[in-house]
Amino acid sequence: MFLTRILPLFIFLLLSAGCTLAQPKPLDPELTYYDYPFPVNYYAVTVQKQPMRMAYMDVKPSQPNGQTVLLLHGKNFNGAYWEQTAKDLSKNGYRVIMPDQIGFGKSSKPQNIQYTFQMLAQNTKALLDSLGVKKAAVLGHSMGGMLATRFALMYPDLTQKLILENPIGLEDWKRWVPYQSIDQWYASELKQNYEGIKQYQLDNYYGGKWDPAYDEWVNVLAGWTMHPDYPKIAWNAALTYDMIFTQPVVYEFNQLKMPTLLIIGQRDKTALGKAKASPEARAKLGNYPALGKETAKKIPKAQLIELQNVGHLPHIEAYSRFITPLLQFLKTK
Repeated sequence: MFLTRILPLFIFLLLSAGCTLAQPKPLDPELTYYDYPFPVNYYAVTVQKQPMRMAYMDVKPSQPNGQTVLLLHGKNFNGAYWEQTAKDLSKNGYRVIMPDQIGFGKSSKPQNIQYTFQMLAQNTKALLDSLGVKKAAVLGHSMGGMLATRFALMYPDLTQKLILENPIGLEDWKRWVPYQSIDQWYASELKQNYEGIKQYQLDNYYGGKWDPAYDEWVNVLAGWTMHPDYPKIAWNAALTYDMIFTQPVVYEFNQLKMPTLLIIGQRDKTALGKAKASPEARAKLGNYPALGKETAKKIPKAQLIELQNVGHLPHIEAYSRFITPLLQFLKTK
């Protein structure tokens, strides 16, 4: 009888404690007190007359195969979300380099800068040069897919293979979506909070099904909104939204010469500014099943992997289905 009475209370307290632990804490712009899964180093870079620091992780395997994989994060993320991917790549002999781009993660958050994918690619190339990396397979997710494409176009001799995981930029949104000024993006970013961020990810990333493992990627963004310096983050977010919106790569896919793997979660519907498009356009934007096929046809040496019932983050939501084709592709001569 005692156990019958006390068990529900114990479960309630346990769940309550879990909910408390899941709540975000204020985080400063450089995530000073947020731990990454591997040691973090910093590369000094000067951009537009401004000295900055570019954070990165460099994971070296115990039994190297002589190959390197560069992992490029998406807009709402940082290098830390590649943890499991990096561990498995390292186990298979790959050196893994994971930078935080300027404006993201632990890297500098400049307030007066013109963001371009070319600039981010140049920074990343300079980082690889400093580490002695002459060749690499380049994997980009979401916005990182746009950057990976630009990087591969600029440095084809360095890019051995290209992997695009649910990249954005497979269509040119500005053809259908009204332009927003940077000030408008900034005003929207200032309104961000924990509830809104989680709801966005629930609806757009995970198809309405939440796993506690996803909390981490809400809490980092929400923790920023709770810090007094959040306006610095919001301004950078506005600047990078403008970069993404105005600098498409979709017209250049046919110029990619290296073997390319597209890993496309078929439930994804991501499209920048879609809510501001007309109802007719909104219904057609972010159609990843169609966009994946169209993009694979544009890239001369492309292979397409379609992941059914998976959304915008295959390496988080369906890891085993992501890592298997990735390893197979990397090992193919």
